[in-house]
Amino acid sequence: MAPIPAKMNVVQIAKNGGLDVLENAQIPIPNPTGDQVLVKNAYCGVNFIDTYFRGGLYPAPRFPLVLGREAAGEVVQAGNGFREGDRVVYMSGTEAGTYAEYTAVSAAKLIKIPDAVTLETAAAVYLQGLTAWTFIREAAAVKAGQWTFVHAAAGGVGLLLVQMLRSVGAKIIATASTDEKLELARKNGAEWTIKSSDDIVAKVKEITGGHGVDVIFDGIGKTTFDADLEMIALKGQLISFGNASGAVEPLSILKLAPKNVRLMRPVVNGYVTEREDLERYSNELFDLVAGGKVEARIHEVYPLAEAKRAQADIESRKTTGKLLLKCT
Repeated sequence: MAPIPAKMNVVQIAKNGGLDVLENAQIPIPNPTGDQVLVKNAYCGVNFIDTYFRGGLYPAPRFPLVLGREAAGEVVQAGNGFREGDRVVYMSGTEAGTYAEYTAVSAAKLIKIPDAVTLETAAAVYLQGLTAWTFIREAAAVKAGQWTFVHAAAGGVGLLLVQMLRSVGAKIIATASTDEKLELARKNGAEWTIKSSDDIVAKVKEITGGHGVDVIFDGIGKTTFDADLEMIALKGQLISFGNASGAVEPLSILKLAPKNVRLMRPVVNGYVTEREDLERYSNELFDLVAGGKVEARIHEVYPLAEAKRAQADIESRKTTGKLLLKCT
């Protein structure tokens, strides 16, 4: 393996703001301490949460802040149960960003990638795949035959949700903004599709014969929340997990009473904090990928230096599937 250089390329922010605060920089290679392992990142994911930290919706733990929450690559310094050359994938948490050539990662967060899965696929599916799978398995405990609804079903999480819901036998209604995106959602498992500009509530009532939706997965947030409460079924579950249109406004808990609605705002980290859970869900995810039940659709792989373009594209809501940065 090539010698480790003294400095590395990163994309960071020194303050909150628009795309203009993203800066390409060179900083020293991190020195692993304690249980950390040094990973040379091959690919890192671009996610909406990166834009939330950049814009200030989520508070930055420090400045300057290297953005990014997931990556796949190779171990370049052996230690803590990992060997040099091991192919690994990880979610970084708040202690380290992944828009970088190298990251020092706690060994407790590293998962070895199976031989059947490429580095690119692992980076594309990991954070969003664990998000979708844990929300289906734990947050909602979806059962076969239930009516489910996925907003933005052609996006990164949305496409994984419809594939995974198909694998557990749910009935799937999906929305997207264009006919092309709706067709993509159908190919990935959605049995019924609705254009997001249509009267979603009325169409859901028609499709379900007045029953409504048992489980709603909403990564849009502010502009879709009221419709969710209208179209949800009696004793339905609303899984609100994103803010693509802005944060949901404060609400009276009494709004949940007429239908005995269960409302959750889960975060994937809460389901994989324990090492046993992280390994179990990661293995289940990669089994779904290796078995052909889940395919990671990659919208584009951008050079690390073009992170600004990647974030502009994901915020445009015109992308489908996963956006990746090539770190080296």
